[in-house]
Amino acid sequence: MSEIKVMLIGDNTDAPWHPLEPARQQLAAILGDEFALTATEDYQVFSELDHNQFPLCISYTDCWKRDLTPHQTAGLLRYVAGGGSLLVIHNGISLQRSYELLQMIGAKFTGHPPYQPLAYYRSAAEHPLLEGVENFNLDEEPYLFEFDPFTKKTVFMEFEFEGKRYPAAWEHAYGLGKVVYLQPGHHAPSFQPEAYRRLVLNSARWLSSHV
Repeated sequence: MSEIKVMLIGDNTDAPWHPLEPARQQLAAILGDEFALTATEDYQVFSELDHNQFPLCISYTDCWKRDLTPHQTAGLLRYVAGGGSLLVIHNGISLQRSYELLQMIGAKFTGHPPYQPLAYYRSAAEHPLLEGVENFNLDEEPYLFEFDPFTKKTVFMEFEFEGKRYPAAWEHAYGLGKVVYLQPGHHAPSFQPEAYRRLVLNSARWLSSHV
């Protein structure tokens, strides 16, 4: 079986908090021989993505203060709506500077309390993304979100903060494509728990299998 091609987009030279390279190394190890990972800082790739060539795109963008061009935004929308899959990890939700992409991802990042130990819990009784994934603990930034009420989504993992549980991972369909968001991913150690590595691998397999 040939490797599934994956496009990973993020920032190294202009990454205020989350440089791409440490995450790229972790993702390459997690995805292994099933996937061929191509990493780039060139956002122009968004405007040219073809789901027949790259069934899966991973966003690890750190563009909190930079806008995509209209062509880049339209390209990513067209890619997912036309049958591509998007895996958004941690800071990859910075694509929310485009209101169109915010709606496609399904939620808006609103801020986070300080980096700290967090407990993560399965929140869906049965879901293919949770196969082999147990509850786990991780030092992480507790990202908080405001959900888009128009997008029907399934939250399949939550984290606990000050006695309450908050969404940590969700998935939904968008046109002919699919979107998964995973909250952990601040730096390389975030990818170390075996349960989270399995969740990332499950997400890549699940997202790419429907194409």
